[in-house]
Amino acid sequence: MVAELTGARFGFLGEAANSVGGYIAGCVPTAGNAGLNAAQMLARPLKAYFLLGVEAELDTHDPGQSVAAMKSAELVVAMSPYQHRAADYAHVLLPIATFSETAGTFVSTEGTAQSFEGLVRPLGEARPAWKVLRVLGNLLGVEGFDHDSAEDVKREALGDRSIPSLLDNRLRDFTLGALAGTRASGLERIGEVPIYAADAIARRSQALQRTRDAAAPVAWMNRALFEQLGMRDGDALLVRQGAGEALVDAAVDDRLPPGCIRLAAARPETAALGAMMGTVTAERVPAQRRAAV
Repeated sequence: MVAELTGARFGFLGEAANSVGGYIAGCVPTAGNAGLNAAQMLARPLKAYFLLGVEAELDTHDPGQSVAAMKSAELVVAMSPYQHRAADYAHVLLPIATFSETAGTFVSTEGTAQSFEGLVRPLGEARPAWKVLRVLGNLLGVEGFDHDSAEDVKREALGDRSIPSLLDNRLRDFTLGALAGTRASGLERIGEVPIYAADAIARRSQALQRTRDAAAPVAWMNRALFEQLGMRDGDALLVRQGAGEALVDAAVDDRLPPGCIRLAAARPETAALGAMMGTVTAERVPAQRRAAV
């Protein structure tokens, strides 16, 4: 509204490299594209889920809720280049090629389409995800699965229209929801995704996982909360959220506000917890008791 009144252009940064491409392709429900978004699909569990390159325990806002939804479903199909915890909840695992083994197109936040080609052939019998989807669509007799190349997919998504016009049309349909203004009654978790835990490839890079940025998550809090919890140097912190818990090291960061614990998400050590932002409880675990927990 402010942009319209002032004649300014409005935009926002997407979460991932191809978020804009996803909007243009109709992967996100808008006024002209009915459906459910990921949060809605998980809040009210469905009978079936199809996961494309998603590790539910690491790539979702609330991993506890996500995994519970997967386990309650009658059918879960997971497509991934890697073997991961989907083996615990998926009924079917389909191997696909990594992005570097296939062709495709990214659309940047400013609307620039950037196409790329595969650098190497897919390993073994793995195939690019679009080819696997095409075969499944053909077997099920679903219309719209007749693409012969990644270029065909791009042509259908973008057509001959300019990307800026596509962006303007799509983004007008979006409504940015206001954050709830309720105050947390207990400790509030501030979650973030570490740079080398943000995607499946980085998580599996041995070189990246040996860097400081890939160190195990730490529960950061200001000095007042550290002392309130009776913490001492060397103690661990047992953080509980929903039905899950995580035992992590604790440290002081006085830049944090009162009553908050900063604890990273997208990590195996914290995957059992709930939403990245939400109420948690915390309990000191003395160093001498840690091994028994």
